[in-house]
Amino acid sequence: MSEISIKNKYTLCMLGCGTMGSAVLSGVLDSLSTLSSASTVPIPGRFLACVTRQESANRIRSTYGDKVEVFLHGNLKAVAQSDVVVLGCKPQLCEEILISKGMKEALKGKLLISVLAGTTIKQIQDLTGPETFVIRAMPNTPCKIRQGMTIISFPAVPSPSNSTVDLAQVVASPSVRPAVEWIFSQIGRAVFLDEKFLDACTALSGSGPAFACVMLEAMTDGGVMMGLPFTVAQELAAQTMQGAARMVLEGSHPAQIRNSVSTPGGCTIGGLLVMEDGKIRSTIARAIQEATNIASSLGKKK
Repeated sequence: MSEISIKNKYTLCMLGCGTMGSAVLSGVLDSLSTLSSASTVPIPGRFLACVTRQESANRIRSTYGDKVEVFLHGNLKAVAQSDVVVLGCKPQLCEEILISKGMKEALKGKLLISVLAGTTIKQIQDLTGPETFVIRAMPNTPCKIRQGMTIISFPAVPSPSNSTVDLAQVVASPSVRPAVEWIFSQIGRAVFLDEKFLDACTALSGSGPAFACVMLEAMTDGGVMMGLPFTVAQELAAQTMQGAARMVLEGSHPAQIRNSVSTPGGCTIGGLLVMEDGKIRSTIARAIQEATNIASSLGKKK
């Protein structure tokens, strides 16, 4: 069994460079200008982007100039020159790309990071072969402004006694985890979780911005209904949600924040009772449940 390690100034390839691939590129490139020279984490020194449309190639060249090398219909050539590959295509194109001629050989002994919803490590490993080290990362849309949430999953290590599990022939060295964490920390927060939680994470943090924006729109509509100009109502709602979220991230419990605003006989408790009448808690929780169920089916063949 061989070991994969990540060297400093490695080559990073975006195999599919749409919204998420571009977000990763932007975050990493921006961070390099302020990176401390004392950092010991492996960082990329060369960037490749694979695209299938001329418009996409033009966009990347316009945005990044000569910092990123663009490969138009050149997946195999780019992967062959890379050390770390981020797979960011549509889930339904995954098999077509990974079983294309020469791709398995090009990925041999390399780190492949999949950001595909609903596509398991095993599904990808079956396509690449056991000599590619496959992990999953699930970033969300706010990564575009470096305020994202990324969940990272490494392949499970089965018990040696479990002879029915086909172990990969490549294992990760200690350099891999910090290198991967560094990439996704440049576009927001990153946490490591077991893969079994990824469908729920896809629903909560992946679909979550849409759910939050429905709440934001509803709060804005309420403000407009009570006479506020739309732009003012929207700014108030957005900043209020952002402020409350930051308080939670800094250690305050949501219930603590809610209770601190809910004075006896006040307007907040009155509004909260209306929300409870509308079963807002169970409705939102059920939305996460349904989105999780759908996420779990995305990578399955029809």
